[in-house]
Amino acid sequence: MRPVVLSGRLQAVASMVSQGSLVCDVGCDHGYVSIYLVEHRISPHVLAMDVRKGPLAAASLHVAERGLGIWIETRLSDGLHNYSIGEADSLICAGMGGRLMMRILGEERQKTESFRELILQPQSEVEQFRTWLREQSYWITMEQIVEEEGKFYPMMRVEPRGRQGDCDRRKDPVWVGDLHVMLAQILQDETDESEMLWKLCDRYGGYLLAQRNCTLQAYLEREERVYGEILQRLQEQELSTDKNRRRYSEVEALLRENKIAQEIAGRLRERGGSYGYDQD
Repeated sequence: MRPVVLSGRLQAVASMVSQGSLVCDVGCDHGYVSIYLVEHRISPHVLAMDVRKGPLAAASLHVAERGLGIWIETRLSDGLHNYSIGEADSLICAGMGGRLMMRILGEERQKTESFRELILQPQSEVEQFRTWLREQSYWITMEQIVEEEGKFYPMMRVEPRGRQGDCDRRKDPVWVGDLHVMLAQILQDETDESEMLWKLCDRYGGYLLAQRNCTLQAYLEREERVYGEILQRLQEQELSTDKNRRRYSEVEALLRENKIAQEIAGRLRERGGSYGYDQD
């Protein structure tokens, strides 16, 4: 039987798992990521869990068909409820909404913090999800973004800050290469640069900005076009209501922040570097 082939999105998720890690895949669906990790010798053992009986039964069948039952265990579980601390080094949580992921990670915090790394790919509420991670003292150590069938999928590798010791800003993409100084030059004292930079990092990803990531640039350009079209439609309606005027101001602010992010990426390109991070 041929090895399983993953979509670009799931391939990127799997590539973030550290070599040799025992893995817990929450929301494993049909088990393809778990199978890929074992077949490619990235993980010696995977615990594939899902809250839905149908997909979990399909995952169990796929595992059995490939003779991987020794290395992959399937388990019915709502989030981490049926997981025990110490069973895995790495947690994968991908392909679900950001709000649901916040619930899964937050409701059993002791289990979540026991992992060495968390590979996370929220499908929605991405900015709120990154903000939540930061406020809950998780450390984003790697980010990637993939475009697939016209949609953009950001993902990240995360560690509890307690595993890092004290926050080392020299390793934080927000501060690497004095990105905050660059932003201050762009803003020209109009806005608090630290507040704006955290906003941009939560919305677009600090590592992706620091990498001058090509896929992020494509996303920013598409977002700029969408915001421009919304503003044009609102102008055509002559901003006749308070609701339209408020919406116009909101989108105008989003467009301005988008252009600031693009200017940061443009200045990085002019310098010919990515502050120590590899370009996509």
